[in-house]
Amino acid sequence: MGELSKVGMKTVGLDLGDRFSHFVVLDAEGQPVEEGRVATQDSALRKRFSGCARMRIALETGTHSPWVSRLLKQCGHEVIVANSRKLRLIYENRRKNDRVDALYLARLARLDPQLLSPLKHRGLEAQKDLALLRSREALVDARTQLINHARGLVKSVGQRLPSCSSQAFSRKVLSAIPESLQRGLLPVLEMITSLNGQIKTLNRRLAALADETYPETKLLQQVIGVGPITSLGYVLILEDHGRFSKSRAVGSYLGLIPGSRRSGASDPQMRITKEGDSLLRRLLVSAAHYILGPFGPDTDLRRFGLRIAQRGGKNAKKRAVVAVARKLAILLHHLWRSGEVYEPLYQETRKASHRGKAA
Repeated sequence: MGELSKVGMKTVGLDLGDRFSHFVVLDAEGQPVEEGRVATQDSALRKRFSGCARMRIALETGTHSPWVSRLLKQCGHEVIVANSRKLRLIYENRRKNDRVDALYLARLARLDPQLLSPLKHRGLEAQKDLALLRSREALVDARTQLINHARGLVKSVGQRLPSCSSQAFSRKVLSAIPESLQRGLLPVLEMITSLNGQIKTLNRRLAALADETYPETKLLQQVIGVGPITSLGYVLILEDHGRFSKSRAVGSYLGLIPGSRRSGASDPQMRITKEGDSLLRRLLVSAAHYILGPFGPDTDLRRFGLRIAQRGGKNAKKRAVVAVARKLAILLHHLWRSGEVYEPLYQETRKASHRGKAA
């Protein structure tokens, strides 16, 4: 706060909206000196924030925050992108509105920017490449919804469709669809076939992108169960392994650790926080399913997960999958940062070495 007062820098809270964004400007003493709204458009934002003295501008993560933060930096301002998940001060306020949100952002940015849990948006090129991955995810989700729709309709007439993979669904279930539902479901099967083709095309493009532009993904693909899609998602979403001083921090960042609500003698077991990027979390969980599945090779990760699953209990398998996904996130960061050759049974080798020395 003292530094801001010395240089006389103004602080701005910018609450981004889809059409219009509200802003509040504080002077060096923390008093509001201007407030208003501006269209959430390139030209309007440049007109308002170009050509003025350098300011500290705080805004929340959201759909528009990547390009707006880049634009404001180009205008010469210090930009703080606040982690919206952490801003409980704003979301629990009973008088929540755009002006109040902008005012809180400005006051927090002026007093202590760390309260905003600031983060750094990925670069424009990484954002473009990540768009391919997110488009693939949207197509996969659409295919899943259509498959579930078809299965649900057939169940409603007392029959069931055979189990099969998503890729083979249209071909395998065609003969099993009741005649009364064919008019309704044949267009759905055609759409699923079309989606399969588009997903395959994107898979090839993403594999080529990983191989040609992001060679570090090869380090991650040393782990059986981690393919081009998962490794590319890991590199694009985290973008810089240097963001984390310790590999263990990645598990927490991706919301793969249990939440905490400890108070006195009470320390209830809670679900994972599910913070961070949901797409990368799903990719890691999918890889964990493969590692623990019937085709997963014998590795430290698999042994670790099976030990948890063997403890029994209602959700033992689910806990094992999440635990392996968390370990996998940590392992991939270590491989990325160190460039080491992956040893699937590293822990077992160490134990055998210790036993040999003891003997």
